[in-house]
Amino acid sequence: MDTKQILTLYHTGYDIIESPDLHHGRINADFGQGFYLSTSGEFAGKWAKERQEREVIVNEYELDLKDLAVMQFTRDADWLSYILSNRRARDRHPEMDVIIGPISNDTLYETYGLITNGYLDESEILRLLQIGPEFIQVVIKTEKAKSELKFLGSRTIDHERLQSLSEQLKKEEADYQTILSQAMVDLLDE
Repeated sequence: MDTKQILTLYHTGYDIIESPDLHHGRINADFGQGFYLSTSGEFAGKWAKERQEREVIVNEYELDLKDLAVMQFTRDADWLSYILSNRRARDRHPEMDVIIGPISNDTLYETYGLITNGYLDESEILRLLQIGPEFIQVVIKTEKAKSELKFLGSRTIDHERLQSLSEQLKKEEADYQTILSQAMVDLLDE
């Protein structure tokens, strides 16, 4: 996959974030600690949760990759190995400024325990993680990368739009669970 030099990216939350804190997030997330963004504004909105008396805000950025060390993954064994390492809080690529790659569906659709319970080997886990939709995340890991992240602005998502996005997500989750169940049956039958 060829990396574009400038990416338009989105981050959803409850605050306008002109200058992100790279150390705010979990150290054991898919790609380790950093500032997580999406290449899709709609995807970023789907995962927003309404809170009483808080507006949901989508922040938009541009990231210039030209002078940065970038690691780009696809849904393959290297990607899985990197995720599993990070979930144990061991970042194997601390020299990278930016990590780009698919979000692990097991965290999207709450199947982490099923996939990491020890009953499946890595090839079976990878097979299960390759089903369903693929969403790309971009993680800013270093101050150098942060300096190349340009804040473009923000917008709020109103209640009606959040409801619509939530309904889309529920349907996607149900579809994914159906596909995952069939894949699990197929694995057991082998």
